[in-house]
Amino acid sequence: MDYKSIPDRTFEFAVRVTKLCSHLDRQSGTPRLLANQLFRSGTSIGANIAESRSAQSERDFISKQSIALKEAKETRYWLRLLIQSEMVPEPKLSSLLDECEQLIKIISKSIVTCKEKSKVRS
Repeated sequence: MDYKSIPDRTFEFAVRVTKLCSHLDRQSGTPRLLANQLFRSGTSIGANIAESRSAQSERDFISKQSIALKEAKETRYWLRLLIQSEMVPEPKLSSLLDECEQLIKIISKSIVTCKEKSKVRS
């Protein structure tokens, strides 16, 4: 498996979410409404990760990473809702949902690690 940085992974995730939302947006009613929610949260993950890369302090870094984590968890919610409400077949979203779960774990670990390092320096 090729190693990709978290900014690259979250960008690629946002591209995949954008494509899914474009497909959902062509439908009427509920899928279109859910596409708006999913697009907002799914693309925000990478944007906040990108911002965290130029954080002015550890506290700022943790704040941006925490927002990215919150958005990743919201994205997971929307993906699960699309599957459970049978708007998109589970096999079509399984790899996207899996990547979302992995991003949640990575971002969570990043936050914990930074907080631990901050305590050591204090």
